[in-house]
Amino acid sequence: MVAIVVSLASTLFTAAASPSSSTTLLTKLRFAPSLRLSFAVTPLSYRRGGKLMAHTIARATLGLTQPSAIEPPKISFAAKEIDVTEWKGDILAVGVTEKDLTKDESSKFENPILKKLDSHLGGLLAEASSEEDFTGKAGQSTVLRLPGLGSKRVGLIGLGQSASTAAAFRGLGEAVAAAAKAAQACDVAIVLASSEGLSAESKLSTASAIVSGTVLGTHEDNRYKTESKKSNLKSVDILGLGSGPELEKKLKYAEDLSSGIIFGKELVNSPANVLTPGVLAEEASKIAAAYSDVLSAKILNEEQCKELKMGSYLGVAAASANPPHFIHLTYKPPSGPVKTKLALVGKGLTFDSGGYNIKTGPGCSIELMKFDMGGSAAVLGAAKALGQIKPPGVEVHFIVAACENMISGTGMRPGDIVTASNGKTIEVNNTDAEGRLTLADALVYASNQGAEKIVDLATLTGACVVALGPSIAGVFTPSDDLATEVLTASEAGGEKLWRLPLEDSYWESMKSGIADMVNTGGRQGGAITAALFLKQFVDEKIQWMHIDLAGPVWDDKKRSATGFGISTLVEWVVKNSS
Repeated sequence: MVAIVVSLASTLFTAAASPSSSTTLLTKLRFAPSLRLSFAVTPLSYRRGGKLMAHTIARATLGLTQPSAIEPPKISFAAKEIDVTEWKGDILAVGVTEKDLTKDESSKFENPILKKLDSHLGGLLAEASSEEDFTGKAGQSTVLRLPGLGSKRVGLIGLGQSASTAAAFRGLGEAVAAAAKAAQACDVAIVLASSEGLSAESKLSTASAIVSGTVLGTHEDNRYKTESKKSNLKSVDILGLGSGPELEKKLKYAEDLSSGIIFGKELVNSPANVLTPGVLAEEASKIAAAYSDVLSAKILNEEQCKELKMGSYLGVAAASANPPHFIHLTYKPPSGPVKTKLALVGKGLTFDSGGYNIKTGPGCSIELMKFDMGGSAAVLGAAKALGQIKPPGVEVHFIVAACENMISGTGMRPGDIVTASNGKTIEVNNTDAEGRLTLADALVYASNQGAEKIVDLATLTGACVVALGPSIAGVFTPSDDLATEVLTASEAGGEKLWRLPLEDSYWESMKSGIADMVNTGGRQGGAITAALFLKQFVDEKIQWMHIDLAGPVWDDKKRSATGFGISTLVEWVVKNSS
């Protein structure tokens, strides 16, 4: 072993490199709650593919970027049954529909809760809502400082014509978090103007969605900013939705889920010079270590992937100086028998240049191709959440074929033929259709783990974004039962999915004259032909679904990741455990 010492900013980092190793070693510097800055430390030379390769001995992360270590805000949540006029704190936030704001002939509220609040405020709430032109539309909010209550301020948060979905109540939580930040509030209570019609189960899910929205709305990814404003929010009381151990358990579930979503968002937000395939693998291993009672990790290097004949995946990875890492986490319940085995497969391109079919021209979004690992972020975010929730009776495999799609003399060329681990040959007619090549070997691997159901997630096609826009993910599966399961989970998780057809006749465009298939068809039906391609690598006995989340993985307005897919996956796994 050769010892190497690297000095940066008066800090010493020690690594070891083997001259015979073909894998870059990583020396780690903790830089965030969920990520690490890495140093790529390589020997002066090593052999790869029989050729002697020369490399710099030690190389710091490109740009010397060191994201700040920011502690996530710690918020205490509690469910209480207390009169809204007696609650004491900074903001009493009331979720109201347009119907709730109906007034009688005397311009007084008809809704019981608003009527009670207004009577304690001497009619000022009704008067102010009219002056502010607040109608209860979704996205509207107003926070008023009015004397007469235990709370310093009263906030009215619009829920639209009606509110019954997880997405609506998560939006309420996000709006409350924004109001709390603007007012620098520490203690907040949230109540629905109309909750009397909710069933016991609906109250649980509603409270959970509100808590999740509040946590996510409070979180800001400021790791790469030199200045950031911290949230003062310390406690949130959920009023009028019940109390007791069952509800407290649901609130804890929401917090665990939110931590997984935040983790996924931070992974996608991290630039490719920081989040390399090796660092992504390191993050996966850290999840397994944190919840070692239920999670274990196996990381395959390039040589091990060769032994498994993953030619399709390794073909994509061949051009990059950052070696591929194949990630496999396994969840097993802490006790009791396993009744169901599931696999979640995520596309893990930490950067996609397009390869020799390089991304060029308006709309190519090459500067955003750090989010091409959004599928893997969903899978690993779900793993983090499930490691805390610990559902019984279900075994889950989390699989990511992590790599970069770059350009070099060792890279895959248009016209090359690669061979997947199930023996099928693929003529590469477009190197920018690389995600499906990595997923091919990942799906074969997942099929070999004994999973009864497989769901893969990928930022796979622009065609799906054209079809469904930026907020809805496309779903493809030959199984009606699995479609029902996952679509139901997405509704509970507040995420939008839409099932699209797997039209077998479109496979004609995917046939090659010299190989089993090409990796892209024509422009028409591109999302469908991509799904048909993936279908070739899943055992027919296994229920399988492909989710194309190229649209909702990123929020253009906020210029930030969304954490899309994690809520749906966690809800689906939990449902399969019961």
